[in-house]
Amino acid sequence: MTNDANNTNNTNNANNANNANNANADLAALCADYWRTSIIDIHPGSIAVRGYPIQELIGRVSFPQMIWLMLRGELPGDDEAALLEAALVASVDHGPHAPSIAISRMATSCGLPLNGAMASALNALDDVHGGAGQQAVELYASIGARIDAGAGLDEAVEAGVDAFIAAHGKYLPGFGHRFHPVDPRAGRLLEMVDARVESGVINGRYALIARGIEALLKARKDKPVPMNIDGVTAVIYAELGFAPELARGVFCLSRAVGILAHAWEQRGRGERNKGPIPRQMAYAYTGPAQRHLEDA
Repeated sequence: MTNDANNTNNTNNANNANNANNANADLAALCADYWRTSIIDIHPGSIAVRGYPIQELIGRVSFPQMIWLMLRGELPGDDEAALLEAALVASVDHGPHAPSIAISRMATSCGLPLNGAMASALNALDDVHGGAGQQAVELYASIGARIDAGAGLDEAVEAGVDAFIAAHGKYLPGFGHRFHPVDPRAGRLLEMVDARVESGVINGRYALIARGIEALLKARKDKPVPMNIDGVTAVIYAELGFAPELARGVFCLSRAVGILAHAWEQRGRGERNKGPIPRQMAYAYTGPAQRHLEDA
């Protein structure tokens, strides 16, 4: 082989190596870009959450404050954290007839471990069972946008409610309750909201909008249709600046506590493959009368 041929081979090998190195570098850059995060930085012996060393947060930051830090990037003030905590506490459970709770008990009695029961139950918190808080925040925001555009409160509330009903049907999220004439959680939460409006922690914009909706519904239906837990916690999440979808996510965090408690209680009974519903429960069968293939 001539020197020219050797030089050509060496050049080709070098080019191939450079191309491979460049491809690896591009792939590493692509991976680094995909997996980038501003939430947590981990190195051997070091964990920092939003820039704070984890050892400085442990024992000094409450769980609601940690939720806020993780989702929003900064620590909340004490009054903001207290309001978030109140919303979390109020939403943990609503009895075994609530679909997510019933699912957790049923899944446990069918043999699922706690994580499986919790996952099954949390997956039920979709638009019908778990979406009212998010929908209420979206409703309040739409009314707020009308006010920002120059409408008065009453005009904005009426137009916003009518637009929501036209798009989604007559059910208005956050108001009225199928079980409680007055939701016992709502009054206490509103007291806490009002106290923080008075002290200047929040501005009360969404509390005013929600009360405007209450007034409109009372006038239209000729009876009170008070805020329920979803309507009031939506006020809190909106006042605290949480995006609508995060309102549902935070509700899921809260309800997970009740889901876990009921799954654990059901697990402690040692029952399997029965479910929490009595074997001889009443039900309504609406299918055809008993029939036989030979008669078909």
